[in-house]
Amino acid sequence: MNILVINAGSSSLKYQLLNPETQQVLAKGLCERIGIDGKFTYKPADKEPIKAADVAMPTHSEAIQAVLNALVDPDRGVISSMKEIDAVGHRVVHGGEKFASSVLITDEVMEAIQECNPLAPLHNPANIIGIQACQSLMPGTPMVAVFDTAFHQTMPPVAYTYALPYEYYTEDKVRRYGFHGTSHKYVTQRAAAMLGRPIEQLKLISCHLGNGSSITAVDGGKSVDTSMGFTPLAGLPMGTRCGDIDAGILEYLMHKHGWDIDQTLNILNKKSGVLGISGVSSDFRDLEAAAPQGNQRAQLALDSFCYSVKKYIGSYAAAMGGVDAIIFTAGVGENGPETRADSVSGLEYMGVKLDPEKNKVRGQEVDVATDDSKVRILVIPTNEELMIAADTAAIVKG
Repeated sequence: MNILVINAGSSSLKYQLLNPETQQVLAKGLCERIGIDGKFTYKPADKEPIKAADVAMPTHSEAIQAVLNALVDPDRGVISSMKEIDAVGHRVVHGGEKFASSVLITDEVMEAIQECNPLAPLHNPANIIGIQACQSLMPGTPMVAVFDTAFHQTMPPVAYTYALPYEYYTEDKVRRYGFHGTSHKYVTQRAAAMLGRPIEQLKLISCHLGNGSSITAVDGGKSVDTSMGFTPLAGLPMGTRCGDIDAGILEYLMHKHGWDIDQTLNILNKKSGVLGISGVSSDFRDLEAAAPQGNQRAQLALDSFCYSVKKYIGSYAAAMGGVDAIIFTAGVGENGPETRADSVSGLEYMGVKLDPEKNKVRGQEVDVATDDSKVRILVIPTNEELMIAADTAAIVKG
């Protein structure tokens, strides 16, 4: 069964054609600068790739058409006709409280996704455009929406309720939603397989660490708490996002500098995090290069990030009454041995012991804990596309 996975942004579109049963990726790529000048990347399995070619993409429809044309191209294509695409799985960032699982897209589902637009104004409208473009070009092909927020709908009220007047929740839907759910779901399932135990018996802490970062407590396979909140701005300091801060800071700085809310949010989302602390970069690799050269702010940024990760691990172990394994995933989690080591340093009292030699890995699925560690430390490369494809296939078959 071939599933086309679509992740549509406002001016970009990632895609991947894969078989979730065999886990074979037939082709993948990226459409960039949609609505500007159009750049198309296409990487088929075992065939010559197309790298950053100029393709006219005034809208997402032309981008999707470029993808479909490449997939069935006589020379570089990986399928002979569109009929070999059995379904399309769409990443949708926000499903609010309406969706606790992936769903077959209908007119009613589209209306519900649109109602969530105010909760994710930068993402949901773009996701909708991607869905509509596929529906127009692929009539009759089943489409499934896979939500970043769905996995976290198992959180109890004590975890998702903010200490605000309660009507802001009941009337305005202000609550903790959490994100990266597809990634957290995938790696915790893989963790259970690596440990050879039913996920229902495990207490896991999943650390999705990258330019955007979140940590999730998963008890018995269900998300019970997560660091991102009403928006992806909350939780850890990230590449350019501030993470948790005192809300009173906003009032102070807005009055002092005369900022409006848009200017303030731009600073919190795009100029803060490790970029703001270091003044060097939002890329952890740049910070790791600068810190040994004596750049104290770069070192402070790295230390602050790992300190926050450690605090979340400790608090989630407390919330669940223990932890069986800590998982590191995403760009920094998978490829940052120093970050992993610093994030669990000092947690030996919890039975967390990292093996420095085993930890010298990047992008591999491996247990880097010592043999006598009571808590396993797992590095698991995430695969959100495979998770989306698997969900899509299950729903279409069902």
